[in-house]
Order: sequence, then structure tokens, then C-alpha cells
Amino acid sequence: MNNWTLFMKLSRFRVVPVMVIPVLLGGFGALVWNDTFHPWLFVVTIIGAVAAHLFSNMINDLWDFRNGIDIAAKETASTISTNSGFLANGTIKERTFSLVTWGLFAIALVSGVVLSLFSGWLVLVFGALGGLIAYFYVAPPIKFGYRGKGYSEIAILLSFGILPTLGSYYVQTSQVAIRPMILSLPIGLLTTLILFNHHFLHWRADQSAGKKTLVVVWGERRALWFSKALFALSYIALIVCVIAGVFPYYALLALFSAIPVYRVYTLLKAENPSPAYLPLMGASVKASTRGGVIMMLSLIVQAIIQRL
Repeated sequence: MNNWTLFMKLSRFRVVPVMVIPVLLGGFGALVWNDTFHPWLFVVTIIGAVAAHLFSNMINDLWDFRNGIDIAAKETASTISTNSGFLANGTIKERTFSLVTWGLFAIALVSGVVLSLFSGWLVLVFGALGGLIAYFYVAPPIKFGYRGKGYSEIAILLSFGILPTLGSYYVQTSQVAIRPMILSLPIGLLTTLILFNHHFLHWRADQSAGKKTLVVVWGERRALWFSKALFALSYIALIVCVIAGVFPYYALLALFSAIPVYRVYTLLKAENPSPAYLPLMGASVKASTRGGVIMMLSLIVQAIIQRL
């Protein structure tokens, strides 16, 4: 395995679209509503957001390893670990992993400083909030991702919905507005659904290690009902956005991305072995990506129509 391939696996690079799509939505929202678009600022925003996301992935893995979650996942029957696993199996030293992690943070920080010089100091506020959420999700003394009171879900909605969308819009316009916040809700809720469904894969290991996700606190049956409600709310938010004029009506094509997830739900029982949730995770990721791409394309089409 070469260094680049190793880095891709360490950082879980394949899930980067869940961060890039909200940034794209915020930037294209500025283009549609404000007739404003600065390409190079847009590129720097994407670089900073991607680095911040990969930092978040790796700092979570680092503290899950230090808190014993990785070991518990290996020792708990029928549990599927979603961490990279390279720390737990000794493939990479903790010091090296930590250096790469904080290197990504440095890239995100430099990007934020550069953007703040051109767009305004609030860029640093958005970045700082995202950084604090990413670090203290599993890091002591707060570890709010372990507390099982919905903090995790709120954090994901903020970090992968509201903050990147509003932040990207602000970089382009130097303004804070209600429309990009509303715009962020469908994609933010879909990404929150991914995180919530991912807890089903290893909730027994989380339970044995003292990590209190909502799946652990509520139990599988109740948590599955909440998952379905969150799924419905994501697409209701899309409809509300169209009614409010935030998205053009053809953004409703994104509703079709719900079909595979719905089909998986119909196959699940009240209690299921962990592998039964792998199709739900896959369908949730596809719904977020495909739905987000359709929403993004609807804004691009709208911008083109306005210029005809």
C-alpha cells in the first residue's frame, strides 16, 4: 500500500462528498440569489472544508482508539467497526497518525485565515465552531458524542449542513442570510441520517465501551423508528425549501433518491444483526450524495436560466 492509498484509507477520504456538497450549495446559492461568485475563493473554501472534514474523521478515530472503542469493536461479536482500524491493528503508529491529523487541521486553519482576509472575520467563527465540534465530539473532557442525548445529531447537522453552507455563502457575499440556512437543512438532515444509521453497525461495542449513542440509550427498536422519522424529515425539508422559493421546483427530482432507502427500511425488522444495517448505510450515503447533486444542479440550472 503506497502512502497516498494509506492516507485515503486513514482519513476515510471516500466520504468527502458529504462535506463538499453543502459547500457547493452555499456557493451556488450566492450565485443564484446575489449574482455573486468568486471562483478562487470557492476553491480555497473547498480545500479548507475538505481538510477540516478529514481532520474530523481522523481525530475521531484517534480518540476512539484512546478511549478503547476500537478494541471493543474487535472483541464484540457481530459488530462492524467503521473506523479505519489502522491504529487498533498497529499498521500505523499513534504519533504518525496524530501528525497527519494535525497537519490537516493546519491546512484548514490557513484556508480559513486566507478567506477571512478577503471575506470577513466571521469565516474564522464558522471555522472555529466546526473545529471545536470536531475535536470535542469524542475528546475529553466533553466527549459529547458519548453522552447519548442527541448532541451528536445536532453536531452533525451543524457541521455538515448549516455551517459549511452558510460559511460558503458568506465567503462569496460577506453576508449572513436566512436562505442559505434553510437551504442547508435537507442535505444536513440527510448527512445526519448517515451518522445515525452508522451507529447501528457497532452499537453493542459502543455499549460495552460506555459510548452512549442514541441507539445505545434508546435501544434498537426505538432508534430505528427515529431513523425513519429523520429520513422523512429530510425530504419534508426539501419540499419546504421548494415552497419557500429557496430551491427551484425541479429540485423536487431529488425526492427520487429516497426510494432505495425506503426499500431497505421495509426489509428491516424491529431487531436485526449488525450486518443487516449495511444496506441501510449504503442507501443512506447514496441518498445524500444523489439528492445533494440534484439540489446542486437545480441551482446551476436556475443560474443559467436567469442569465438567458
